[in-house]
Amino acid sequence: MGDMSGPYLIRGSVPLPEAELAWRFSRSSGPGGQHVNTSDSQVELRFDLARTEALPEVWKARALERLAGRLVDGVIVVRASEHRSQWRNRETAAVRLAALLAEATAPPPKPRRPTRIPRGINERRLREKKARSDTKQGRSGRNWS
Repeated sequence: MGDMSGPYLIRGSVPLPEAELAWRFSRSSGPGGQHVNTSDSQVELRFDLARTEALPEVWKARALERLAGRLVDGVIVVRASEHRSQWRNRETAAVRLAALLAEATAPPPKPRRPTRIPRGINERRLREKKARSDTKQGRSGRNWS
């Protein structure tokens, strides 16, 4: 089996730490003929987020907070079984984990500063409202005597 295609980058130049990834393989469900009964093509990738040294502390804290619902004892688990080949499932799981960590470690967005509505626009809106009101007022049958 060939080597995995290079280190997967989380963000910037921080790679997914190969040494800290725990792989498990099992039989995948779904189609595949006779071969599927003998091959362990489903991949389960575990990464101990709580104990890792590969991520900067700020990122780690951010990821632990954002992924709290997915973690089991500080470990994040990613499964892949959509391909019939174990190697492609390994690729998929690693890419998925890298993407998950990239999203979880991203800095929070800048707070939105509400824009001020220019006075002219507000005045024009009120003028148009008044004109519309007058038009509709003119349609009522009052004061026709």
